[in-house]
Amino acid sequence: MPRVAVIGGGWAGCAAALSARKAGAEVVLVERTDCLLGTGLVGGIFRNNGRYTAAEEMFAMGGGDLFRLADSVARHTNVEFPGHRHASLYDVALIEPAVRSYLLEQGVQLRMMARACDVRLRESRLEAVVLAGGEALEADVFVEATGTAGPQGNCAKYGNGCAMCILRCPSWGGRVSIAARAGVAESMGRRPDGSYGAMSGSCKLHKGSVDPAIAAELDRNGVVVVPIPRELVHADKLAAKACQQYALPEYAENLVLLDTGHVKLMTSFFPLEELRRVPGMANARYEDPYAGGKGNSIRYLALSPRDDTLKVEGVDNLFCAGEKAGLLVGHTEAICTGVLAGHNAVRLALRQPTVTIPRTTAVGDAISFVREQMQTEEGMAQKYTFSGAVYFQRMKALGLYTTDIPTIQHRVAAAGFADFFARKLG
Repeated sequence: MPRVAVIGGGWAGCAAALSARKAGAEVVLVERTDCLLGTGLVGGIFRNNGRYTAAEEMFAMGGGDLFRLADSVARHTNVEFPGHRHASLYDVALIEPAVRSYLLEQGVQLRMMARACDVRLRESRLEAVVLAGGEALEADVFVEATGTAGPQGNCAKYGNGCAMCILRCPSWGGRVSIAARAGVAESMGRRPDGSYGAMSGSCKLHKGSVDPAIAAELDRNGVVVVPIPRELVHADKLAAKACQQYALPEYAENLVLLDTGHVKLMTSFFPLEELRRVPGMANARYEDPYAGGKGNSIRYLALSPRDDTLKVEGVDNLFCAGEKAGLLVGHTEAICTGVLAGHNAVRLALRQPTVTIPRTTAVGDAISFVREQMQTEEGMAQKYTFSGAVYFQRMKALGLYTTDIPTIQHRVAAAGFADFFARKLG
């Protein structure tokens, strides 16, 4: 049985581990903190706009396990907020235990509080990743899903300093790029002004700290839009966001609040003194990041060159997923890349041809399109997501966006990928 090691336990890493396990591998998932899901611990949005299409494509392909779990702990479904339709909001308090239990049930080995910080390389092949305590973790094939945010120095250099976010670099140690340790030249995303990185797109408030009427409406409907006094509007902050699908005037002129258990505030940061001057926010307190009045985590600082199978260029047995695979934004995007990377890792170990997902599907087209765009100067200043901005417009132009499930299933079947990721290889 081939052995696959997945480095990083965010949405992408969890998806890669499950996919590799379903394909027939022995799988170990290494996570540097005490919780899985990374930013998914405070995220919560899925199925909005083209993410609905992508999720249903993954169901049809046999790779929808994590979407099923998110559906099972959804606090609200079919939510609409500015620029977004038919969103679901999962409960951030319930999702991690559900994912952890499912991984263990499926036979994935979890190595928590295990920080990968170096590699053992023979020519162009990884033999092992080296953990902080010196242990060498060997495998036949590796999938890197370490993300692109942190450590603290990057948030200070490219942002407003460490904002004490859910990634918890001070406690667990910062992210280390496995590809970079193996000698791969990685790239950095840019903002429209040419500066590097992008700031995470939302903050979370303690629900008990907002006006009870707002909290009650959030519990009922999942969304509240609160106008911001004109003198407190900072439209210039929109360009700093990783989540360009929310870089709309409505998000500068209003507090767009979503209920994920926390009150999800759709802005990268908002000075607390000013936030408490917005009606209903007199007692507001940040839950993530704790310094959300000043800044947020900085992302897209370590992008791996890869092909459309998600194999990293320059290392024979390394794949990537999530933000490592390009300027892709969101949990849905991370899961989709994770499924493909984990499956292809097993194919490589078994000396079977690796696969690309056909571009007649939204998932396949997005993976290829983002790689192509990242070869250009303009493309490196963009962010890509199924839910808005450049890629959602492309989805609609190509006729790939739909919420009709039979149509999606037919598309996947016509591409030859019906239940593809549910099959054991060998």
